[in-house]
Amino acid sequence: MVADQSVFILLTNTGTFLTRVIKSYTRAPYNHASISFNRKLSELYSFGRKTPNNPLDGGFVKEDIKTGTYSRFPNTTCVIYELQVTDREVEKMKRVLHVFIRSRQKYMYNLLGLIGIALKEPVEFSNSYFCSQFVAEILQRSGIKIWNKLPALVTPDDFRQSGRFHLIYEGKLSEYDPQA
Repeated sequence: MVADQSVFILLTNTGTFLTRVIKSYTRAPYNHASISFNRKLSELYSFGRKTPNNPLDGGFVKEDIKTGTYSRFPNTTCVIYELQVTDREVEKMKRVLHVFIRSRQKYMYNLLGLIGIALKEPVEFSNSYFCSQFVAEILQRSGIKIWNKLPALVTPDDFRQSGRFHLIYEGKLSEYDPQA
């Protein structure tokens, strides 16, 4: 495989109540995962809050590191990883992503899937994902095999623990400089 491009995985800790609850169980420093096709993270996708003020209204979201939920939590910490991929893999990922974009209204947040992770049993519903499940699904459907488990069992910390991703930044999200 000759890597032509990169995709970027953003893991975050906003410090919200839900994040603190998840962190108390996982003991992981970051409990939210997103995927971007550029280093600036201007095209950033995940499953999370649809509206910044309502943690219960979740689903497929296009995130923005300067506005929306992240602007409400200026002390958000993060780690950003780069994964080198081929042009063909990016093309496949974008095709999968566009299915989500076109049908964004029908997708829900897979809250029960989080319980499934705790029980080590995948809880899957059609059109329902949690953040790391979504990112893992995008990779898997594009032929990129990172783990020997279903996307419904992939956690944000699995990205951090994998040797396939190259660390490019760790610190406050608000201080991230894509030019550095």
